[in-house]
Amino acid sequence: MASIPQKVVHQYLRHNKKFPHVWCAGCSNGIVLGAVIRAIHELQIPKDDVMMVSGIGCTSRMPVYVDFNSLHTLHGRAIAFATGIKMVKPNMKVIVITGDGDATAIGGNHFIHAARRNIDLTVLVLNNHIYGMTGGQYSPTTPEGDFASTTPYGNIDEPFNICQLAMGAGATFVARGTAFHALETQTLIKEAILHKGCSVLEIVSSCPVIYGRLNKKGSPSRMLENMRDNSINIKAAEKLPPEQTEGKIIRGILKKDDKAVEYYDKYTQLVNRIKSKNK
Repeated sequence: MASIPQKVVHQYLRHNKKFPHVWCAGCSNGIVLGAVIRAIHELQIPKDDVMMVSGIGCTSRMPVYVDFNSLHTLHGRAIAFATGIKMVKPNMKVIVITGDGDATAIGGNHFIHAARRNIDLTVLVLNNHIYGMTGGQYSPTTPEGDFASTTPYGNIDEPFNICQLAMGAGATFVARGTAFHALETQTLIKEAILHKGCSVLEIVSSCPVIYGRLNKKGSPSRMLENMRDNSINIKAAEKLPPEQTEGKIIRGILKKDDKAVEYYDKYTQLVNRIKSKNK
């Protein structure tokens, strides 16, 4: 009997590590993990050349399951650790897996300064609008009026727009995808990894158990359908009047600057300049 061909994702998973996984039924993190793995596979990057770094949270468990170099760090500090790795191993593809709370709340300073410095990191921010693992607290991206364990009467804060924040801070590649548009997001992940400089890709994700139930968002499949129905690709959005794109999730590459000098290159230039003066 012919053997069943191994799926691509199986070549990259640590099957003897922490399975079954920690994520709730219906969580879209598995969809995103598959997109990340397939993107790396299609780019033919050797496993030893990939470093995946995360902080704390549902999303941040992702590096535990993959057969790359990986680092599971402190809450909000993934980008700080990743920066150190990149400065020592500049040729590695350093990918940060983080959530909306991990990246833009406790890790907010690291986020904006990595963007400002244009450090060659691929930062994948899975935005599910909630702190899912630590008790269901509201996050900096929880929509106004929505409920969380810490906003039982509705959130009154204006939420962050992660992509606008990244662009304003100086990231040279900024894009947005959704878990529903898995193949499109897979292509964006490839683009982000290939870009030399700070790449920020927001991936709109779903938390049907902690966030969805409390806010009556429907079943896991319905939450994915909402991503489909309430989003639009940037190329289509550019052809529409503003009133038809208001409130929509805009998907695609929002910014790409290939001319800006990457931080490690600047640092190397500085070192070489100092060395030449001291000869």
